[in-house]
Amino acid sequence: MSISDARLAQLGARFAELEARLASGTLDSDAFVAASRDYAEIEPVARVAADIAAMRGELATLQKLDDPDPEMRAMAAEEIARLKADLPEAERRLAIAMLPRDAADVRPAMLEIRAGTGGDEAALFAADLYRMYEKYAAEQGWRIEMVSANANDVGGFKEVVANINGSGVFAKLKFESGVHRVQRVPVTESGGRIHTSAATVAVLPEPTEVDVQIDDKDLKIDIYRASGAGGQHVNTTDSAVRITHLPSGLVVICQDERSQHKNKAKAMQVLRARLYEKMRDEAQGAEAEARKAMVGSGDRSERIRTYNFPQGRVTDHRINLTLHRLPEILEGPGLGELVDALIAEDEAKRLAAMDG
Repeated sequence: MSISDARLAQLGARFAELEARLASGTLDSDAFVAASRDYAEIEPVARVAADIAAMRGELATLQKLDDPDPEMRAMAAEEIARLKADLPEAERRLAIAMLPRDAADVRPAMLEIRAGTGGDEAALFAADLYRMYEKYAAEQGWRIEMVSANANDVGGFKEVVANINGSGVFAKLKFESGVHRVQRVPVTESGGRIHTSAATVAVLPEPTEVDVQIDDKDLKIDIYRASGAGGQHVNTTDSAVRITHLPSGLVVICQDERSQHKNKAKAMQVLRARLYEKMRDEAQGAEAEARKAMVGSGDRSERIRTYNFPQGRVTDHRINLTLHRLPEILEGPGLGELVDALIAEDEAKRLAAMDG
């Protein structure tokens, strides 16, 4: 996809205008925030556009060169060949940078992991996945905070919910939603047999209170005594909170904090994220249905990724990518290669759709 010189100039002018506005010192706080957001969005596009404009200008100059020196003509010919080879890739990078973005890409995200098929082993795998995302978040410079967890007696999670704050969290993690399958010998297996278990991952963009306004009369709030695995404060105070959103039927439970007020605040945070995702689903129609189908029921046959311990490999079935670096992926750093590959595949498909 080739971008016209006029469009390149337009992008450059818009970028220069935003730079001047931000440097002027005349913007009030709201205008400055808005201009900063626009600047951050256009900056990577404008940089690539400037590179292309410079390459095209250099190419035009060299093609007009009529030097009597054979050595100079040879050097010019080499540079022309290099520029002609490099330009298509630069133009492709620009086309990708200009693809329409999901407005939620810049948002923090709510991460939900639930044990699926496999009993205690599935819960242990859910805990492994949570630690993987925790380490990946730390590597990215993000802040992850556990919102709620339902632990079992063997150190796993039946369910764990966390908030991840940082730059471009949802953009990077949104393709993690789906069923993750593990093949390994459980610690409880005395015969050394390989078992298959599953856990579901859901990544939801986190909205603000402005995005999702919740009326108090639409909520049924129950306060009760916390239960399950935990410290000495479990079962001693009525601090657990269950919120039911009556119009949608969504139910959120939070009992990890000692404070009833903190549990209520965290439950509202989760509820708001789920309602926002529901709104996005309804707005996106059939596309949203296809996306939600990736999460499925937690059955091991509905997989997007398999973690095979005996062979030390991880396979993402959506893009047919297998990496024989399972320990590195579960430790966080290796996950980046899978994340980047999924983003690249999505960009390639959207670019092909625009070209078609």
